Amino acid sequence: MRKVYPVLLLTILFFACKDSNTKNNTSSLNPMNTNNNPLLAESTLPYGAPDFTQIKNKHFKEALLQGMDEKRAIIEKIASNQELATFENTILALEKSGSLLERVQNVFSALTGAHTNDTLQAVQEEMAPKFSELRDAIYLNDKLFQRVKTLYGKKESLDLDVESLKLLETYFEDFEIAGANLSEEDKETLKTYNSRLATLSNTFNKTLLEANNAGALLIKDKSVLAGIPESELKSLKNDVDGGWKLPLQNTTQQPLLQSLESRATRERIFKAAWNRADGSAHDTKAIIAEIAELRAKKAALLGFANYAEWNLQNTMAKKPENVNKLFRGLIPAATAKAKQEAHEIQLMIQKEGGDFTLAPWDWNYYAEMVRKEKYDLDENQLKPYFKLKTVLEKGVFHAAEKLYGITFKARTDIPIYHEDVLVYELFEENGDPLGLFYGDFFSRPTKRGGAWMSNFVNQSKLYNKKPVIYNVCNYPKPVAGEPALLTYDEVETMFHEFGHALHGFFADQQYPSLSGTSVARDFVEFPSQFNENWALYPEVLKNYALHYETGEQIPQKLIDKIKKSGTFNQGYSLTENLAASNLDMQWHTISSNTKIEDANAFEKEALHKTKLDVVSAVPPRYRSTYFAHIFGSGYAAGYYSYLWTEMLHHDAYNWFETNGGLTRENGKRLRDMILSRGNTLPLEEMYKEWRGGDPKIEPMLKARGLQ
Repeated sequence: MRKVYPVLLLTILFFACKDSNTKNNTSSLNPMNTNNNPLLAESTLPYGAPDFTQIKNKHFKEALLQGMDEKRAIIEKIASNQELATFENTILALEKSGSLLERVQNVFSALTGAHTNDTLQAVQEEMAPKFSELRDAIYLNDKLFQRVKTLYGKKESLDLDVESLKLLETYFEDFEIAGANLSEEDKETLKTYNSRLATLSNTFNKTLLEANNAGALLIKDKSVLAGIPESELKSLKNDVDGGWKLPLQNTTQQPLLQSLESRATRERIFKAAWNRADGSAHDTKAIIAEIAELRAKKAALLGFANYAEWNLQNTMAKKPENVNKLFRGLIPAATAKAKQEAHEIQLMIQKEGGDFTLAPWDWNYYAEMVRKEKYDLDENQLKPYFKLKTVLEKGVFHAAEKLYGITFKARTDIPIYHEDVLVYELFEENGDPLGLFYGDFFSRPTKRGGAWMSNFVNQSKLYNKKPVIYNVCNYPKPVAGEPALLTYDEVETMFHEFGHALHGFFADQQYPSLSGTSVARDFVEFPSQFNENWALYPEVLKNYALHYETGEQIPQKLIDKIKKSGTFNQGYSLTENLAASNLDMQWHTISSNTKIEDANAFEKEALHKTKLDVVSAVPPRYRSTYFAHIFGSGYAAGYYSYLWTEMLHHDAYNWFETNGGLTRENGKRLRDMILSRGNTLPLEEMYKEWRGGDPKIEPMLKARGLQ
């Protein structure tokens, strides 16, 4: 997942915490010497990378407040300028405002997502409404909007280059979308909604992190953990209380369910995940209901039937109807295949002597048995060939080198925020520096669930900045001395997140607001999903799939088994994704007068009316109560984008297969026409120009085994 920062959201933090009674003022800000706060001065490290040897928790609040004050002062100066509006004194001035704030936010957001603590959470709690106020002070400022509007009205006569014109158009559209045309009275109402929504989203994030940590199972009896490999048991050892601690991943299904022989233990883990934020001390039902209701009211105030209709304006999908059309084209085939898979699994349960009906906590365990029987493939056969660092350096990096000519050098001299973080410097084929990459791969209690990419430093020619990018994952950390071995799904996740990174590294924009991954959510996942294809590409796979003990290359027979099993369990996979995507759209297509009395009942009805509950053993990939993408991050009414871009990435890979596969020529073409263009062109046109036509859904259906 890419943390998306469109122009409209540049002044908002993605992560903050619960409601605060602190008054919103900055009068208590003490003047600071930049020598005392490293965040107030640009870093002198290579590429402007954050100096984590100097940055302390105490520095963030004051630096954020000072950054906000500086940005607010610049905005007021632009809005009050008595000179006629020009691109330079209005649009370019807007683009240049807030460089300090952005620099501090980038670091703050990284830490609060990947390595938070009580102090940082308290800062988030205080800052959430302040950032909402600052955004509104910009986009609901009528004097400022009139200057932008004037320029937009005569844009054809301004003689702007393509990127500058796009920047002007983007700012104008963002002002309109944000509510710049509302009456003053309605603007005040909108400000109230925005402030409350900022607080609620941050409350959700904090509550969910607590729920994930509190939901971990403590096991004293080793016998109930039968089936889990001994090496993995070592990593789960709980030295504090004795026994073993089974942490929760952010998804509904948990990785350990594939291995556990004890049905009772599987049920315990599943229900701990399912109920982590429902009925526990960390219940989020009231939070998500209020978020959905307020979003609907906000959309109505802005003149839209629902939040999804408002939020999809600048996406490829454009309207909720187009998203639902995609769903309708996939749901029948997905659920039909899931039913078939459920039948096969039920037969396996009976074959193994079980006299019970398949339940969600049984699926992965018995599906693995079916896979072994049908394809003679055992996940435990694969893991020894997928050592984390080898996958990264000889797989992910190797594919990028073959496609794009870039090279990588480990850097141990760059400060990091946690001992597990790896740093690499990237170089162009001719040796020119390209940027810095941080990889943070292991889960820990201070890290939120999931996997994502974002920037410490954003690329822009305006500031002569090259990108500093990080990937975050949540792989189980082995005990000291043991290798970090990945499942094939985890291998694909590593390729996926680095696909986002490549999109950021290849950015070649003048303006940071249009740079790299600053594109619509239903396009931003395309480069990342496309990059997954190289995980199984023969030349790449054989280079990184090396046995961690012997160095032996993965046998061809195992490769053949992986490929043959490629469509296995795809009914389940697609149905759980569709269920989550549907929940997202249902929450965000309610009307402004809807009152959600029972979040669980709403969820149940949402799944039922779209026939995504017909296979009871297939739950949504994310239940509403822990659906961080839509209630705590930037994917509200946007989770469908994973399916939308899946269509693009299979269509794109089909082009590669037809045109020679993994070649420098093909990589250069993709980089030049897609990955380097950021948000400077209409995305539909960009893709069509590269592909030579509109994307087709057939390659996706074939890859999923649905056609």
